[in-house]
Amino acid sequence: MLTEAQLKSKRDDKAMPTLDQYAPVYVTDEMIDLEAPAILFDAAFQHNLYGWVSRRYLFDGFNNVLYYKGQVTLSEEQALALEGASSEPYVSGVAQDTPNAYGG
Repeated sequence: MLTEAQLKSKRDDKAMPTLDQYAPVYVTDEMIDLEAPAILFDAAFQHNLYGWVSRRYLFDGFNNVLYYKGQVTLSEEQALALEGASSEPYVSGVAQDTPNAYGG
């Protein structure tokens, strides 16, 4: 059985290459299930075509697979609250979003 730290490390190995292009990325919600083992999380970032979005992902730790579960658009108020929050982004750095990026 994986510990929470091990599961998060495996998730980061899968999620970082996907989310790195959208930096800065904020994890707004995270549910960890050590029994499964799995992590359901929401990643919020500014997309070059859609504006601020929140995408839901499921990381399956048993199969080591990251699943995309959908996207919603965030309001300007929600986006400002993210940027003004005291927590550090999940992925920091300069935005590298490109027109043909993963997931549109």
